Amino acid sequence: MDDNKNDIYKCASNVIHEDVVGAVRLKLPEEGDLFELAELFKVFGDSTRIRILWALTEAEMCVCDIAALLSMSQSAISHQLRVLKQTRLVRHRKDGKVVYYSLDDEHIRQILDQGLTHIKE
Repeated sequence: MDDNKNDIYKCASNVIHEDVVGAVRLKLPEEGDLFELAELFKVFGDSTRIRILWALTEAEMCVCDIAALLSMSQSAISHQLRVLKQTRLVRHRKDGKVVYYSLDDEHIRQILDQGLTHIKE
């Protein structure tokens, strides 16, 4: 293995810019918040969940409708909705025996829109 490949990740100098490091350290979120953010982005790492979220940007839907739209079983959709509810990305409301799902808030739509804009640049 060529050791020079690893050199691109090393500083050419041993000088630490303490002012920069200190300023950035003050602005870093708490470790627990960063962990939660990483967990949130893991949820976005599944294409089925992204498809469900995208569908819910268009309309409030029940499990049957989402399953029909995505050509998946209701069981598989329910499982993914459970994950999305646990991470507060979707919410639900009951109307008789039917449970309808929607995005938890407008931030979710913005995250999806920003991600799509980024990949299309």
